Amino acid sequence: MQKNNLKLSKKLRNVTIIQGFPGFGLVGTIATEYLIEHLECELLTKYWFEELPATITIHSGELIHPIGIYYNKKYNLVIIHSILSTAGIEWKVADLIETVSQQTKAKEIISLEGVSSPENVAEPRAFYYSTVENKQLPTIADELKEGIIIGVTSALLLKSRTKVTALFADTHSQLPDSKAAAKLIVVLDKLIGLNIDPKPLFETAKKFEEKIKAMLEKGVEMQEDQKKKQLNYVG
Repeated sequence: MQKNNLKLSKKLRNVTIIQGFPGFGLVGTIATEYLIEHLECELLTKYWFEELPATITIHSGELIHPIGIYYNKKYNLVIIHSILSTAGIEWKVADLIETVSQQTKAKEIISLEGVSSPENVAEPRAFYYSTVENKQLPTIADELKEGIIIGVTSALLLKSRTKVTALFADTHSQLPDSKAAAKLIVVLDKLIGLNIDPKPLFETAKKFEEKIKAMLEKGVEMQEDQKKKQLNYVG
């Protein structure tokens, strides 16, 4: 389903959108996966970009959509979850999120990201940047006063007509970082009151990390196999 034909299965208003796309440490993907698993969510629609390789993942007998848009009625949340890299199409992804925002009359978009940390901190720290003032944010995270933001979150901050709050967590490598994702869930819980028990969160996030890592490895294997087939065909 492409942008001009985007249709959600419900008419919604005044929602909060939480988006997580693969970025540094895959923090956004792991965090939104956790939310979908732990909140009662329904799939509103699925999406893909034809500019990206045609790739799907099967996990526990179920198809994992490249981009899934979910809804949680209890907290009036729309969760946009992706397993595919958006390198090179960040502006189009931002347009997709903005389309969802306009269709649902969203009051806020919350972007979940990992940020490279130059320091060897024992536990991930959380940072925020918001397009409007929120007196609660300084009580749960540090304001990001200096830094460079790239990717989908950057495009959203530049283009969206909706309030955007970006939450970041310290991430030390490009590898899936479950601790950073868990840190963002704790901050998100304090921000919008999801009543998620934080005690088992780090253990669960670790499992998601292993799951996503396996999915990525399979994806790389598939791409390598496809290249070999193309070379054999040409030769």
